[in-house]
Amino acid sequence: MEPAEPSNGRAEDNPLLRAFFERREALLLFLASRTRSMAAAEDLVQDLYVKLATAELKSEVRSPAALLYKMAANLLTDQARSVQRSARRDGEWRRETVVSIGGDDVVREPAADEVLLSRERMRLLAEAVQALPPQQQRAFRLHKLEGRSQAETADAMGVSRKMIEQHIQAAVRNLAERLRT
Repeated sequence: MEPAEPSNGRAEDNPLLRAFFERREALLLFLASRTRSMAAAEDLVQDLYVKLATAELKSEVRSPAALLYKMAANLLTDQARSVQRSARRDGEWRRETVVSIGGDDVVREPAADEVLLSRERMRLLAEAVQALPPQQQRAFRLHKLEGRSQAETADAMGVSRKMIEQHIQAAVRNLAERLRT
């Protein structure tokens, strides 16, 4: 997307902006040839435009075209450094968080016995919830499993909030008792 030339006369007042609009396509091709990506080049041209549009000229620019290409090259350098920093940061994070032995990553998954125990606990909890009286079961499911507030649960069940509190307290007591054994 090409930036529209400002209508407030800034391009006429600013030789860099004027040169930018005259050489935009050439700058785009210059950057695309170095990034090997038209999308990346477009982003860099946009960044260049923003820099030019927001910069205040403190002195006369003798060669606006040369300065534009220098600024574009600097943006390329900045982008390359940013990519390198990001890659370095990602590599450091990976080294700190992933365990590897002999160059092979060790997967951080729970041990098989832990998985089996967890599944068994979930099965027991599901059975215990199924065994609750219907009103307690519904209140527990809506509030604790679906994450509804007590007010929303009371509205859904057509009872008072106090009744929901009582159903949930009774359900938690029943579940704790059943799962203890």
